Amino acid sequence: MYKISKQFSFSASHILDSLGKDHPCARMHGHNYVVTVHLKSDALDENGFVKDYKSLKTVKQYIDETFDHRHLNDALPCHPTSENIARFLFEHFKPEIPELYAVEVSETPKTSCIYEP
Repeated sequence: MYKISKQFSFSASHILDSLGKDHPCARMHGHNYVVTVHLKSDALDENGFVKDYKSLKTVKQYIDETFDHRHLNDALPCHPTSENIARFLFEHFKPEIPELYAVEVSETPKTSCIYEP
């Protein structure tokens, strides 16, 4: 099994208002997010790749246009937690990238979540 990954980043704000007014994340705040897409394959293509990293430019373009410097409560159809962002991105890109097996989202250098169905 071959596994590769590529990271993308964006900055955005969100409000996790379901946490209650005393929780700091219930106030508007922002993060410098890092999104990592994880791909795997049993075999390599004719060029010796799982997937050419250059072909993942659609992921960067989508993240830049949809999330970068946006308010995630407005940009997502779900509550904007890292877990929901990871699942949303996985479901959005899986049809286009069949090798995709997981999406990881990090809000800080010390925290991350991975969605892997």
